Amino acid sequence: MAALAIKQVKSPNGASKRQRASLRTLGLGRIGRQVERPDDDVVRGLIYSVHHLVEVKDA
Repeated sequence: MAALAIKQVKSPNGASKRQRASLRTLGLGRIGRQVERPDDDVVRGLIYSVHHLVEVKDA
């Protein structure tokens, strides 16, 4: 299964509670943190909700 490298590039200050929860679920919490997650529909949905705060690449 393919994986995605997700990096937080912006602060969640001013973001909604739902967007902050999406970042926590992805394993992010501070700028510069990077995680790898499987490329599936659930992760894609979380990324979509915070796409303006993260950068996504194929791992």
